[in-house]
Amino acid sequence: MKNEVKEYLSEVEIRLKDKDGIDEVFLSEMLTRIGFYQHERLVHLIVTMTFAIMTVLAFFMLVTAYSLPALLLSLLFLGLVIPYIAHYYFLENSVQKLYKLYYRALDIARTKQ
Repeated sequence: MKNEVKEYLSEVEIRLKDKDGIDEVFLSEMLTRIGFYQHERLVHLIVTMTFAIMTVLAFFMLVTAYSLPALLLSLLFLGLVIPYIAHYYFLENSVQKLYKLYYRALDIARTKQ
C-alpha cells in the first residue's frame, strides 16, 4: 500500500506540473482514489487503536502481576504497535497531501474552462 500511495502522489504531482491531463475524468479518478485511501486509513486507525489498547492492558497486567508471559506479551504488543503507528502516520499525511493536490487540480481545471 505504501508504494502504491507514493507512486500515485508522484503521478499526480507530475500531472499537476504539466497541467495538460487535468480534466473531469482525472478529478473523478482522484476522488475515487482518495476515498480508497481514506478507507485504508480508517481501517489502520481501528487496528492501531486496538493494538494500543491491548498494549496498555498488557503493561497494566505486567505491573499488577509481574510474570514472564506478561512481559513477553507486553513486548510483543509494543513491537507491533510502533510500526502500526508509523504506517498510520504515513497514511494520514498522504491523504492530507492528496486533499491539497486535489484542490490544486480543481483550481487548474476551473481556470482551463
